[in-house]
Amino acid sequence: MKKNILTLLLVISFVSCDKKEEGEYADYLVATPITMSVTDFKNSVDIVAPRPINESGKIYAYEDYIFVNDKYKGVHVIDNSDPSSPQKISFIKIAGNVDISVKGNFLFADSLTDLIVLDISEINAIRIVNRMEDVLRDNVVWPIADIYEYDGINYQNEILIGWDVQTESRLKSEVYDRFDDQILLAEAANDSQVGQGGSLARFKIVNDYLYVVDSHTINVFEISDLENPKDLEDIYAGFDIETIFNRGNNLFLGSMRGMYIYDITSPATPTFISEFQHGTACDPVVVDGDYAYVTLRGGNNCGATESGLFIVDISDITTPVLATSYVMDEPYGLGIKDNKLFICDGKSGLKVYDKTNIDNLVSLNHYENIITFDVIPMDETLIMIGDEILYQYRYLDNDIELVSSMNLN
Repeated sequence: MKKNILTLLLVISFVSCDKKEEGEYADYLVATPITMSVTDFKNSVDIVAPRPINESGKIYAYEDYIFVNDKYKGVHVIDNSDPSSPQKISFIKIAGNVDISVKGNFLFADSLTDLIVLDISEINAIRIVNRMEDVLRDNVVWPIADIYEYDGINYQNEILIGWDVQTESRLKSEVYDRFDDQILLAEAANDSQVGQGGSLARFKIVNDYLYVVDSHTINVFEISDLENPKDLEDIYAGFDIETIFNRGNNLFLGSMRGMYIYDITSPATPTFISEFQHGTACDPVVVDGDYAYVTLRGGNNCGATESGLFIVDISDITTPVLATSYVMDEPYGLGIKDNKLFICDGKSGLKVYDKTNIDNLVSLNHYENIITFDVIPMDETLIMIGDEILYQYRYLDNDIELVSSMNLN
C-alpha cells in the first residue's frame, strides 16, 4: 500500500555572486502556504453554488460541459451547450485540487494525495462516490517562486493544500541569506465517453486505465469499475515530471529535463522506450503524426533562460531527435487541430500557425493583449483559458474567430 510521504527536498537557488549594497530592494515571487486542518481536509469535498474564481488553472471538456480548475480549491462547472453563451452551474469544492479527468459520467480529481471519484450523471446533483486516501504519493504541486514562507506550519494538525504567490519587494541581502539554508517541502480523446484535457494535464484516461503523473511517478489505476478504481503499482519515471499526453500505445511525459516516452501495450505496467533531453525548462508536450511539439518556458524555477517551441521527430519512437525550434516569449500550453498549431505564449497572447511545413511555420494570427495559459482544440471550437477568462473560438479556413469570452469572476 502506498503511504502519504512528504519528502523534504533541498532547493539550491542560484543568485548573483555580487551582493548588493545594504538597503537595496528587488521584487521577488513570494509563496505563502495555504493550510487546512486535517479534519476539515478529509471532509472538504462539497458541491456549492457558482462563485467567482480565485486563480484559474487547467481546463477540461466533457460533452456539453467545461470544467475549470480553481487552483488548490476545486472545480468550476460550466454548461457549454451554447458556446456563444456559456453558463456557470456549480462549484465542486476539493481542497488541494489541480487536475481532473472524466469517463462515463464519473469525474476523477486529486485532493493532494487522495483520489476523489464523483458521479456527474446528474449535473445538478453531483455526488461523491469514493475517496481513495494516500494513493497519489508525491502529488504535491509546488509553484514557481523565489521565496517560500513555510515557517509556522503545524504539520501534526495542519495540511498544506497550496500556495498563494505574490510579488513582493524584499531586501536583497536578506533574500541572499535565506538561500544559504532554505529547506522546502518539497490530448486527444481515445473514447467517446472520455473527456479532453489540455497540454498541461497530469491526468490521462486511456481505455480502462487512469494515469496520473506526479514529480517522479506514473500512478496507475484500473478503472473498468468506474466507482471503484484499483490502485496498481506505481512506475518510477524520472525527475520533475509535469504533464502527460497519450497517442495510441504511447504516453509522452513532459518534464523540466526533457520528454519521456512510455509504452502502454501492457497498460498496467508502462515501460520506458526513450527520452529527448532539452536541458532545464517547464515543458508540456502534444503529439501529431511523426512529431512531438514541446514548449519550453525559461525563467524562475524553470531554470532555462530562453523560451521556445521545439519540434521533435519521433518517426523512430526509440530515438527522438530535434527537427527544428522557434523562439517564443513565455509559452505555456499548446494544441493542434488538423494543420493548425495553437500556442499560449503567456502575456504575449495566443499564436496561431499553419504547421504544414514544420521547417517554415506560417503565422495565421496573433491575438495580442490577452494573457493565455492553456488550450483544448475541440471538433468545432477551440477552448482557451487565461487570466481568469474563458475564451472560445470558431475554426476558419486559415484563421480562427472569437465566439465568446467569459469572465470567470
